[in-house]
Amino acid sequence: MLVWYCRIVALMSILSALSPRTNERIDRLPDYILFSLGFLLGVPSLGFGVLMLMLAAAVRRRKRVAWWLLMVLGVFVGPLGWLAVSYLFDDLTWADLQPLPPLIVSFLIQAVFVALVVWARKEFYAVFDAANFRLALVVLGVSAALSTLIGITLVAWNDANPHTDLGDQALYTLKAGMAGTGLWWYDTAVEVPHWVDVAVNFLGSVMILAVAWALFQPRRGSVRHEPRDDARLRALLDKFGDQDSLGYFALRRDKAVMWSPTGKAAVAYRPVGGVSLAAGDPIGDVEAWPGAIEAWLAEARQHAWVPAVMGASEEGGKVLSRFGLDAIELGDEAVVEVDEFTLEGRAMRVVRQAYNRVERAGYRTRIRRHADIPRPEMAQLMRRADDWRDGAVERGFSMALGRLGDPADGQCVMVECLDADGVLRALLSFVPWGVKGLSLDLMRRERGTENGLVEFMVIDLINAGPEHGVERVSLNFAMFRSIFERAGRIGAGPFLRLARVVLSVFSRWWQLESLYRANMKYRPVWEPRYLCFPKARDLARIAIAAGRAEGFLAFPTPRFLRRRRKCEPAPEPAPAPEQESEQESEPASEPASEPAPESDPQTDPTTAATPPQQG
Repeated sequence: MLVWYCRIVALMSILSALSPRTNERIDRLPDYILFSLGFLLGVPSLGFGVLMLMLAAAVRRRKRVAWWLLMVLGVFVGPLGWLAVSYLFDDLTWADLQPLPPLIVSFLIQAVFVALVVWARKEFYAVFDAANFRLALVVLGVSAALSTLIGITLVAWNDANPHTDLGDQALYTLKAGMAGTGLWWYDTAVEVPHWVDVAVNFLGSVMILAVAWALFQPRRGSVRHEPRDDARLRALLDKFGDQDSLGYFALRRDKAVMWSPTGKAAVAYRPVGGVSLAAGDPIGDVEAWPGAIEAWLAEARQHAWVPAVMGASEEGGKVLSRFGLDAIELGDEAVVEVDEFTLEGRAMRVVRQAYNRVERAGYRTRIRRHADIPRPEMAQLMRRADDWRDGAVERGFSMALGRLGDPADGQCVMVECLDADGVLRALLSFVPWGVKGLSLDLMRRERGTENGLVEFMVIDLINAGPEHGVERVSLNFAMFRSIFERAGRIGAGPFLRLARVVLSVFSRWWQLESLYRANMKYRPVWEPRYLCFPKARDLARIAIAAGRAEGFLAFPTPRFLRRRRKCEPAPEPAPAPEQESEQESEPASEPASEPAPESDPQTDPTTAATPPQQG
């Protein structure tokens, strides 16, 4: 009920602000009626409407701060607010209270509203999220200056009264920007068309939105988990890392960690736009997963975050479904079994030809663990990877480590491709997947190089797998793979074909189909991955949060403003706690991994196909 009250007041405020006759109607009303209508129908201001919409969202999420704002609204707006203002600033007389019946009705409505808010107090349990006040103040200063400058210019250009000065126009701009001009008791002689009022009020609304956006942006440099979390996660990965190919990505330092009561399992997640976004299965003993999931969901409830998991395996999806989360198939991960891979046969003819063509051109690969690469060479590789990145925005969250060259990641594998002159032309970086597996993290190549270069590197890695103790390699994640595959079969229905057409359109920007076809060449084992979520109505918010986390909805930073990425220092190692005796459990279904090769022999692949690393 309170949510819809805020929404209705917001709608009425916006509509009345757009109406050209609102000021005339306001002038004919007594002050106490005006305050009562403001309580019931809002203020003729786009900015106030925006604030009420934001308040409605906070009420829906049961934020404790929303309850206090409702109490302020209930006590200080309406006839009680009018009485307080009149008593403090005007000479309030009995005549001002006439006629009494409308005033009494207004008081009753206000009392019912306040009583309803007090009665619902226990429903507002969600704590206030940490706010970025410094950024909000900067945005407030910049946006206020810009909106004031533009607003005064608009008012001055369209003022029909030749006797007004800049002071009158500035005051009018302030009135129109903060609320409807007819609400202010101090009037000016400025005469402008109604569209100027709306335009200036719109600038004020944009300022409010900008400040609200900045207020809840994460502070730069904030550490999501402590060095002790790193040490404990690595201890679990050493023991249970074979379960999930996405497990190593829990070590991203922008992910918080929620532990089970026994410390035998953990969920790595990141709060993004009101969504607690996790990726992959929980880390650790399957028997301890429920404890970690319960703790993660409890924190999400405390903050009114929507819990969501991207890329859960089938086993992880089953466990999460016990806690009320639904699941839909997001796509499939391509896993290549080293022992079963071969270039022989007609099915591999295209890949074999691409491999031989690149080999004849004089290209060769070098495969090393990160720990075996000298620091000066690693620094050079990091610079080249940065130069080859497609776009200014770092991408990757669920299937990218977010860094390169960290000394703590010494067991990662680097595949370098050099041309006939020994010049580096491409590189791949893989993170450990347990003891005998690798999962693709980073893929970069120089533009204009030979087609099939990535295939050449991947095949060389697979062929060298036994030498490096690698039995399986996880390549790129292909979203909606089943749709592309089934829609190409005979007898595919019209809805399936239509879905493929729609996805093909989006593939122009996100390479959905090209990633599927690039992975299909290796004839991999397809491991399904799922998106887990509480309710279908939350999917839009989850999609936006996932897009922000992965870097697809980020504002790109101009290249000349980006600092050269440097090797991020490893956190101080903390001793892992003693592990209590545990029962060995059967590993859950074989998990999946992440990004993989990109190019099709028919297309010129670029680095955009993979999530890049962050410095």
